[in-house]
Amino acid sequence: MRKEGAELIFFIVVIHTLRLYETSLSQVPNFPEYVVVGVLNDLEIMRCDSETKRTEPKQEWMNRVTEDDPMFWFWTTQLCVNYLQKRKGNIENIKQLLNQTEGAHIWQGMCGCDWDDETDDITGYVQFAFDGEDFISLDPSTESWVAAKSEAVFTKMRWERSGQIQRYKHYIHKVCNVGLKNFVRYGEKTLRRTGEKRHTCKIKTASSNKGPSQLL
Repeated sequence: MRKEGAELIFFIVVIHTLRLYETSLSQVPNFPEYVVVGVLNDLEIMRCDSETKRTEPKQEWMNRVTEDDPMFWFWTTQLCVNYLQKRKGNIENIKQLLNQTEGAHIWQGMCGCDWDDETDDITGYVQFAFDGEDFISLDPSTESWVAAKSEAVFTKMRWERSGQIQRYKHYIHKVCNVGLKNFVRYGEKTLRRTGEKRHTCKIKTASSNKGPSQLL
């Protein structure tokens, strides 16, 4: 006789992440003025700063990137140098805006994307902070900048006029999307050893006479 009861089914979904962390410093001695670090699944994979002015791989397998893009290290270095100057302008503008022109200040940015390798969905995010407090972020669903404080409203209006949203959308869905998938392929063995971001979905399936499955 068949014993009826609930059956548990587990689905494991792997979420891969690629994030760029920027730090721009003003009047902070003994540290680079600008640093950007690329992080894949919590593993540092590349870095550039205002002292080296060169993007360099932090994992041996990242040298494979030139198989798909021979100019990768060149154009990422150019971006680093360009953003070094751009972030200097950002931090000076905000210091003036907040009337905080003296002392040490820090501007931080984080942009990147998450990839669900089961559904192939890409989720992007762009966030900035000033002196350790949220300042402004991008809401991809409404395609608008969200000011975290009243002092950021001017920056929000200026960035929306300048087309920053379209540039970041292109980065998320083209540059980050393609780069993330390629980097996962290059570092597949290392990522398996260090662990991936796994999300477990548990479904409770009732016996046939007790209705449909339930998501716990």
